[in-house]
Order: sequence, then C-alpha cells, then structure tokens
Amino acid sequence: MMSNHWEVHVIEFARSKDQPLIDLVNGAPPSTVLDLPFGFVLAQNGGKNVLIDTGFLNEGSGAEFSRKFGIPEWISPVRMLEELGVKAEDVTDIVLSHAHFDHMGSISAFPKARIFIQKREWLSWNEAMALPPQYGFLTAIINPDNIRSAFDAAVQHRLTLVDGDKDNILPGIHVRLGEGHTLGQQFVIVETARGRLLAAGDCIYSKLNLTGHRHDGVFAPLNNGIGSIWKQLETMDRINEEIAGDMSRLIMMHDNDRWAHLPLVKEIEGFKILKAS
Repeated sequence: MMSNHWEVHVIEFARSKDQPLIDLVNGAPPSTVLDLPFGFVLAQNGGKNVLIDTGFLNEGSGAEFSRKFGIPEWISPVRMLEELGVKAEDVTDIVLSHAHFDHMGSISAFPKARIFIQKREWLSWNEAMALPPQYGFLTAIINPDNIRSAFDAAVQHRLTLVDGDKDNILPGIHVRLGEGHTLGQQFVIVETARGRLLAAGDCIYSKLNLTGHRHDGVFAPLNNGIGSIWKQLETMDRINEEIAGDMSRLIMMHDNDRWAHLPLVKEIEGFKILKAS
C-alpha cells in the first residue's frame, strides 16, 4: 500500500577522470579539474520502484560513449540496485530528466518499466538526428541505441510523453519542464518524510550554478547544453524557488561533493549508495 511519502536513495555508478570544471560551469577557473560522479535516484513507495534516470550500460555503444567522454570508472546500475534488493524486473517506472546517454543509457535493462519523458525532449531529439551532418554537435551526447530502446518501449505502450509541468505522474512525484541544457529537460520533485526533494537532472551541475562564483546569487550558466542560456537561468530560478534556498533538498546527478550531506548506506567497489529520505 502506498503512503504519502517516498523513500529515496541516491546511487552512484560512474566517475569521469580529470573533468575540467569549466566544461560544466561557465566562469569556473580553467585549472580546476575533478573526478565527476554520475548518479541516479531510486524512489520506493508500496510496490513501486521508480528510477529517476538510469545511468548507462558499459557495453557495446554504451562503452564507446564511456570512452569518448572519459569515464573510466563504472559499475553496473543494475548491480547497484540489487544491493538494495531491487532486481531489474522489479523496476516499475522510470522518469527521465533528459535523453543524454548517461541518463537513459540503461533503459533496455528494465523491460517492465513505464517510462516518462517530456514530449518536447523526445520529439526534439528525433528531429535533431534527422538534420544534416553539420549539425552533429547537437547530438554528440545522444546514443542512437538509447533512442531505439525508447522507441521499442513506445511500441509496447510503455513510453509516456509528458507535456510540460505535471503533478502526480505517480502519487507524490511531480515533474517540471526545465529546458536549457536540452530543449525538453525536466526536473523531478518527490514528496518524502523530510519534505519535497528535487532531482535536478542536468539543470544544475554544481551549487555554483545557483550561488554564483562570488556567492552573490548571480546564476552561473552551464557550459554544456544545446538550449538557450536564458532558459537555463529561468530553470535555475524555478529550482531555487522550489528548494527555497535549502541546498539539502537538491539532488544533483553529478554532485562534485559526491552527496557528502547524505548518510552513506553502503559502498560497493568505491561507489556510494546514500539515503536521501
């Protein structure tokens, strides 16, 4: 039986090596590099096991993308879920923040899951991939095999296209259109016992995006995106308003502090599972 609150874990599954921060956050010092973590979220309530993003599989084209973007450290997202007693077939729903390979690259591993993605995200990538080769920058982080897997899910009537902001796509889980990084990015709000948590997808890479480099509240845009900077800043403003300045309610999928503010549940081969609620 479902309650009004979800239990939420953050799961780390990969890390890049010597990632220049300036590749992510506009205005960062060029000399600052970090081993950037990659994560996704598991939300559980009653018999529901919901993923917010999925990570990627390090095989076939997934392994090619991992090498292309310098991500040498990886563990299977499926294995990490099993550490929490959740098998791939137990995943009931997936909410995708956006379609980049590191956020949806494991959807094929969850054959029973219903998938939620913004309508604009889905349609814009289908359009972008049909453009001439000179537009290739737009789709550099898109793995066509992931799009094929999503199409297969659509044929099986497991793909739900969300049109803008929507409350209660599942009871207590809400999505908000957050374009900028991509044309149809969304962020996710989850009702928990400790209040509303916000999974930011790639709307936010770092706290610096919200605080500004001088901690004066002047938003620092992303240096990695295909949407407009104007829309990025509007999205950051919406996120800032939702969390009311409480950074502990913000879950960043690439938190360069590796979610140090959350209690550690267990660590598997150097990858963390943390309790968010």
